[in-house]
Amino acid sequence: MASHSTRTVIYAALAGNMLIAISKFGAAWFTGSSAMLSEAIHSLVDTGNQGLLLHGMRQAAKPANSEHPFGHGLQLYFWTFIVAILIFGLGAGVAMLEGIQKILKPHPLESPWVNYSVLALSLMFEGITWLVALRAFAAGKGGRRWLDAIRSSKDPTVFTVLFEDTAALLGLLIAAAGIAAGQMFNLPIADGMASVAIGLLLAVTAAFLAYESQSLLTGEGVHPEIRASMRRLAEAEPGVLRMNELLTMHFGPRDVLVALSLDFENAQPASSVESTVSRLERRIRACRQLEPAE
Repeated sequence: MASHSTRTVIYAALAGNMLIAISKFGAAWFTGSSAMLSEAIHSLVDTGNQGLLLHGMRQAAKPANSEHPFGHGLQLYFWTFIVAILIFGLGAGVAMLEGIQKILKPHPLESPWVNYSVLALSLMFEGITWLVALRAFAAGKGGRRWLDAIRSSKDPTVFTVLFEDTAALLGLLIAAAGIAAGQMFNLPIADGMASVAIGLLLAVTAAFLAYESQSLLTGEGVHPEIRASMRRLAEAEPGVLRMNELLTMHFGPRDVLVALSLDFENAQPASSVESTVSRLERRIRACRQLEPAE
């Protein structure tokens, strides 16, 4: 996924969530809806998360130095993990606490039409940002299945935005259902139950994102197809008998540490071995594609 395309997705989500958060807070204050307040907090957290993803991308783009000889690519994975923590701690935690409080002390909503209007606008804005993220991710997944593409992706930014927006759309539907049930059946606790459901949805989303982020943060290797390509490159070099070991680790979506152990023919002079190693290094560096084939 190109950096420009990724930034476009994040900026679109940032602008959409900021506008949605403001409208939801206004509706929650006017109507006293617990589900709407949970949705407002959800959108506010999402807005901050997009800011953190942009910060992570800027940090990851810094050049290598003596303190970070392999670059700063892991910064992106670190900030993605922080995003997952915030979704769980702030988004899910506050939504569930607010919902429980509303269930224990229920009260009827005032002017529910305000909530419906804001929810309709939010669905429209969230739908637009979701489509932007969906198209960006679909363009990079090729012929792989969606879950396989997410699991094998080394760039967590787009699928993080996609999952956030998917959770946001589902949360809006849950909030609308809770408000409607409370109004139709004169059941004020339905609003609180919707808030708890939104919290559980955010907790599941956060858990999945945290799992994917920690896997990248703790050192994922390249895809087996890429390993096989590297092996073919090495064993095709003249004078190389076999590859003993190949170790790889992603330091970012496009930064990979590669360690090779090779057996050379005994008759190979040291100068020839050195030339082979340098040539192989250049050929591996020239392999820009670090994702599995489509």
